[in-house]
Amino acid sequence: MSTSSVPATAVVAGVDGSAGSMRAVRWAAADAARRHRPLHLLHAHDWPDLVYPPVGFALPVAYETDVRATAARVLADAVVVARDVGADLRITTEFTTRLCVPAMLAASRLASLVVVGSRGLGGFAALLVGSTGVELAGHAACPVVIVREVDLADGPHAGRVVVGVDGSHGADLALGLAFEQAAFRRAGLTAVTAVQWHVAGQRDGVAPPVHGEHAELLSARRVLAEAIAGWQEKYPQVDVQLEAVAGRAGGVLVDASAAAELLVVGARGHGGFTGLLLGSAGQAAVHHAHCPVVVVRPPR
Repeated sequence: MSTSSVPATAVVAGVDGSAGSMRAVRWAAADAARRHRPLHLLHAHDWPDLVYPPVGFALPVAYETDVRATAARVLADAVVVARDVGADLRITTEFTTRLCVPAMLAASRLASLVVVGSRGLGGFAALLVGSTGVELAGHAACPVVIVREVDLADGPHAGRVVVGVDGSHGADLALGLAFEQAAFRRAGLTAVTAVQWHVAGQRDGVAPPVHGEHAELLSARRVLAEAIAGWQEKYPQVDVQLEAVAGRAGGVLVDASAAAELLVVGARGHGGFTGLLLGSAGQAAVHHAHCPVVVVRPPR
């Protein structure tokens, strides 16, 4: 089925036929099936735009025909992959000649999630982590999921949803999504907060204190418990673990993501440069996490 609009609350996956985008389709299909949401598969092809076209010039008819035929095949293959995950899914497809990022940003206004692969072939295949993927994570109107190849590194949070918490509004939004994902997946949830001390004279400005580290970590863990209390009450079936870890937030979250089912972070937290659309912890997660990453932005 083809449509020009995104169904409300759909899970939207960017598709280009690459292995990375098919991983994104599988992830999106499984999420849509678990949460009883429609799945929307979106393929974008950047149409050549000549700034000064010669008089009477037009792209060959064969070019447009080939592009549309290729798009139809790519979307049909993606539907087969999605159906293999969820036979009863309500699936819609869309081909657009808009630029990739604007097309996904427009889709994000109605979507519940936007899902992309970390690597591709061009077009959506240009969703390389650190470029287009980060741009989506910084601008989308809904949470953005970046799906990478599975890293089989061992970790204490194997099979769990890990969420970064720092007391900010963005972290609270991330907690809500993380609890929802854990509940639908029937997985445990680990809430992690990073504790660091700013010390003048240190090369990176951060170092643990000589004394009092244990007390600082206990205090951070109490604050963490308060932050999740309301969500834990809403989702009593979710097994919750709390961790306060000394270190920079980005590195702490990347380490915690080893063997995890999912890592959830807010787009911006406390600290850093407030003008940045994606904070340092989010950047570290998007680039280096061992599992799929969800970046949650405040609603617009």
